Amino acid sequence: MKKGILLVNLGSPDSTKTKDVRKYLDEFLMDERVIDIPQWKRYLLIKGIILNTRPKKAAEAYKKIWTKEGSPLVVISELFAKKVANQLDIPVALGMRYGSMSIEKGIAELERKNVDEILLVPLYPHFAMSSFETVIEKAKEINRKSYPTIKMDIHPAFYNNPDYIKVMSTNIKQHLSNFNYDHILFSYHGIPERHILKSDPTKSHCKIDGSCCDTPSKAHRTCYRHQCFETTKQIVKTLGLKEGTYSNSFQSRMLKDPWLKPYTDFEFDRLAKTGVKNLVVITPAFVADCLETLEEIAMRGKEDFIKAGGKNYKYIPCLNDNDDWVMTMVGWINEWVGEPVIL
Repeated sequence: MKKGILLVNLGSPDSTKTKDVRKYLDEFLMDERVIDIPQWKRYLLIKGIILNTRPKKAAEAYKKIWTKEGSPLVVISELFAKKVANQLDIPVALGMRYGSMSIEKGIAELERKNVDEILLVPLYPHFAMSSFETVIEKAKEINRKSYPTIKMDIHPAFYNNPDYIKVMSTNIKQHLSNFNYDHILFSYHGIPERHILKSDPTKSHCKIDGSCCDTPSKAHRTCYRHQCFETTKQIVKTLGLKEGTYSNSFQSRMLKDPWLKPYTDFEFDRLAKTGVKNLVVITPAFVADCLETLEEIAMRGKEDFIKAGGKNYKYIPCLNDNDDWVMTMVGWINEWVGEPVIL
């Protein structure tokens, strides 16, 4: 069998024009795993309210981070995929869950190269129904309907993979070399609390309290909250961070439902008012910088922290096309291919 790799990330609008942002948000927010309410309610909410108000505001946010090459997420992902491909002798394609650079186009590209066995790599370290799971299910659907002869394997979430922890820790350490910090905030993308409960295969373990994430359970295989906390624990252990100098938070909440807490924007205010003057923020749920990291955290986060009384603020970029991260991915792919792994 001829093998190939399909790397998949979130996606992006084609431009910062309001009409393109509206089209992108329509596809994204109508995904039943993103906004998991009955279809008729989702249709009324998205088509009737959100798409009439949010696209213009989101377009302005995209304009703040857009580059001459295009969307940072797409540009970075393309560069990463190219670097990975240069280290391999099998085809590598890039797809996005939403937008014009689709998963279907990625599979079609590999099929044209006579690939009949694909390793699907969702570029999300943690499992969540609104990210990792929706990529898997969409790819399976396309595979089943249009490319039934292609075998598809799935790379697991890598939130606690020692290679990922090592490359993340190295990246953080390098960016901390010239910055005297009081506190490090690990800001993860938020999800509704109900998604945690829905993803619990035991239907009883997850309580979203102070103990369930620390109590061993098969529920942890699909528990986003546990996996985020575990990533922090492993990075803290690797870097030897002192207790009290770091914390976790969750960003980018939507609507009025309860989402995972504490909320990142609230933490900027709280930390500043409790005496933190020099803050470092990292976003381990993202492997490539995008709207949520560049505009929400690097820009607005800094403004909020300084306004609340903070003094110095440092955002640590995602792994992006970091060469160590590239070689980490190459190593995982070689394990799947059956080649010797050299890191």
